[in-house]
Order: sequence, then structure tokens, then C-alpha cells
Amino acid sequence: MALHIALLGAESTGKSQLGQDLLRHLCDQTRLRCALVPEFLREWCDREGRTPRPDEQMAIAQEQHRRADVAAQAHDLVLHDTTPLMTAIYSDLLFQDDSLYPFALRVQAGMDATLLMALDLPWVADGLQRDGPQVRGPVDQAIRRALRGSGLGYSLVAGEGGARLAQALNALGPLLRPHLGREDGLFGRLLQRGERLGGDWRCDNCDDPDCEHASRQTRL
Repeated sequence: MALHIALLGAESTGKSQLGQDLLRHLCDQTRLRCALVPEFLREWCDREGRTPRPDEQMAIAQEQHRRADVAAQAHDLVLHDTTPLMTAIYSDLLFQDDSLYPFALRVQAGMDATLLMALDLPWVADGLQRDGPQVRGPVDQAIRRALRGSGLGYSLVAGEGGARLAQALNALGPLLRPHLGREDGLFGRLLQRGERLGGDWRCDNCDDPDCEHASRQTRL
């Protein structure tokens, strides 16, 4: 059965870049067959030339989930560049429609680990999909509220470039350790010895880089 790792976060917080970085690293450093499932909404907006209406949101969430299920059939580990939970949150915030949450949270409960992007990267415009830096705070709060309200854990990932990747790998260590051996490159050997992969953990209650009170867990 494939491992499922969710990448969640407000717009312009580095989900897609981190997904690509994790995919390269895990493919290079382990024997795991890894897949990255891109955000279907981006493809949808490019194809339709607009953002979806309220009545189109559920189909987008379902297709995101379907593609991940297909990827899981042929891979050991699936990286989700967003999940239906993000669609549910935007439906709630933009259209005051909370009907997607039951489906989205059932899917989210099936994730083996969830990485939440910190708000420490500069906002960058990206066509139809981004509304502006002012929405990042409310979206981030809504993600945390939905996860905690359902008893679902997450790990906050902060920093730029290699530091962000190192924090993500550090958070995923407990999940990946049973699936790796010493032959899985430096990454596997570090995990087998129980050593840290580098990077300072950031608090899961705020995005203050000086706050370090959180324990490093993929499940809280």
C-alpha cells in the first residue's frame, strides 16, 4: 500500500516547488517508487480560462483524489500537491459553501503525513489562481482549524530552498524510516541511524521563525 504525503498551504507558499524537490530527492536517494500528483485546479483553470463556479468545486476535488488513487496503484509513495481539503476551504471562504468538508476530510484522514507550508515566502502573482497576499492569512488559519477540528496532525515547513527541503525531510523521517534500508543512499543511512536530517523545526502554532516549542512529528 502506498504512502500518501499531503502538501497543504495558502497560495504562493511553495507547495509545488517543495513537491518537486521532495520527488527528486526521494527518487535519487531511495529505492521507493515515488509520484507527484500536480494540482488539478491549475490544469482546469488553464483549460477553461477562468476560475471555477461554486457548483464545479466538488468535481475538481473528486478528480484531484481520483488522480492520486491512480498514482498509488503503481507507486510506493505519492506526494499530493494539494488535496481536496484545499478545494473545500476555498469553497467555504469564497462562496460560503461548507458542503465539501465531509468528503475532503475523509480523504485527508487517509494521508500518512501532512506538511503545511509556512507563510514565510514572498507572494508572487500567478495568473487566475492567486487572489493576493491578503488571503494567505485567512486561508492558513482555515487549514489549521479544519485539521485540528478533525484531530488530524500536520508538520509546519518553513525556510527557503534547501532549508525548506531539509525541514520537510526531517518531519517525514519517522514515517519513512521503516521503509528504507542502508542501501538507500545517504538519506536512508541517516534515517537508519536515527540522525537528524538538518534544519530547525518551527512552531506549528505560528509562523514566527524564532518560536521553537513544537515537537517534530508528522502526527500531533
